[in-house]
Amino acid sequence: MQRRERTRHLIELGGLVQKAGLVDLTDDDRATIYGALLELVGRVRGDDGGDMLALWKRRGKRAFDAEAEGRETVA
Repeated sequence: MQRRERTRHLIELGGLVQKAGLVDLTDDDRATIYGALLELVGRVRGDDGGDMLALWKRRGKRAFDAEAEGRETVA
């Protein structure tokens, strides 16, 4: 069961990469996507990493909320 949960988790993370637009933006170039993610990790490990994580969390929550509201409007 643990393997199935891990697989689901990885699929969901891939969906976030797609949803964020990285796949289209990079023309599905995996090296570019990986490099971009490594850049983000490097920035977070810097001096203002906590602030950056908080900003990303707020942006992500707003995007999820906006998406959920869009679904409710259509339904």
